[in-house]
Amino acid sequence: MITVKALQLGFGEGSQYQQVLHDVGFSVGEGEAFGLVGESGSGKSTVLRCLAGLYSHWHGEMTIGGRALGHKLTRERCRLMQMVFQDPYGSLHPRHTVDAALMEPLVIHRMDRQHERVSQMLVKVGLNESFRHRYPHQLSGGQRQRVAIARALILEPRILLLDEPTSALDVSVQAEILNLLAELRARDGLTYILVTHDLGVVVHLCDRLAVMQQGRIVDTLASSALGNGGVTNPYTRTLVDATRSYSRAA
Repeated sequence: MITVKALQLGFGEGSQYQQVLHDVGFSVGEGEAFGLVGESGSGKSTVLRCLAGLYSHWHGEMTIGGRALGHKLTRERCRLMQMVFQDPYGSLHPRHTVDAALMEPLVIHRMDRQHERVSQMLVKVGLNESFRHRYPHQLSGGQRQRVAIARALILEPRILLLDEPTSALDVSVQAEILNLLAELRARDGLTYILVTHDLGVVVHLCDRLAVMQQGRIVDTLASSALGNGGVTNPYTRTLVDATRSYSRAA
């Protein structure tokens, strides 16, 4: 469903130019959950921002369902693909109620049954009508992320781009959000691209993953290989060993 080929991106000009993506390529099947992992600064979130249309000066080729993605953000692209950001408090307007946050995309895209859609979406993400007129500061971190997921899904996209959607949450709440995402994917046949530094999240949610290092993909493998000794790439093994060492120290 999603194909990325020879994706390149840099920032700056002249002697200040710095390339941050180097010929990145991968494919994601329809209904698949695909992970992008790597150290901070490896370029994984930058790839998501290119797909989402937040960066437009990339070079290469990106297609969805065989149709090329252009450099301009279009209504059709927004309906097809939405993004959930890392910090739900930062991605929600502090002076907008939950109702306003969910209504806005419906109004922009002139969708019908707007109030009904908002009510249905709140239930879908595990909330209810009582949350409709609350502000972000009146919600817990997990509730805010549920609202952010609801806002991403309100336009009925086929693809969700997930940029570390649980890293700002407590461990117990992380599990709730991951289970919600898994349920939504199974129920609606959604396709996910998940960026995370947590290999445990990848094992829980993703079918396959690509490992990024310094703007390049250095390994692509099944998520099950992370736990069954099937990792052969030296850098991927380093990440797995680091995760195990951190878990033991914790």
